[in-house]
Amino acid sequence: MHFKTEMFDENLIHIESDFLRTIAQPTRLRILYFLKDGEKCACEIIPQMKEDQSNISRHLTHMKDAGILESRKEGVSVYYKIKDRRVFTLLSLVDEMVKAEIKEKARKVKILA
Repeated sequence: MHFKTEMFDENLIHIESDFLRTIAQPTRLRILYFLKDGEKCACEIIPQMKEDQSNISRHLTHMKDAGILESRKEGVSVYYKIKDRRVFTLLSLVDEMVKAEIKEKARKVKILA
């Protein structure tokens, strides 16, 4: 099936692409899954990621700027949480698709063996 590009809102496509690109990064996915159970202090997130503090801070800022996370400051501590939990519905769907593809490839390898 072929679609004409005029049928799509180009601005929306760019925004969607930016959103998906933001979460399509291993460290950022780890951060999302770490925050799945609720708000956490950056002081808890950073050690769990096993990367430099400056790198994790950049990821957190990028995710916040993209509207995926929100934060609040309490004294010197910054707390982060998922802004819209529907992101986990999206990730669950991706998991299902990836697992189905893995099974399909394994089935094909088995047939060839």
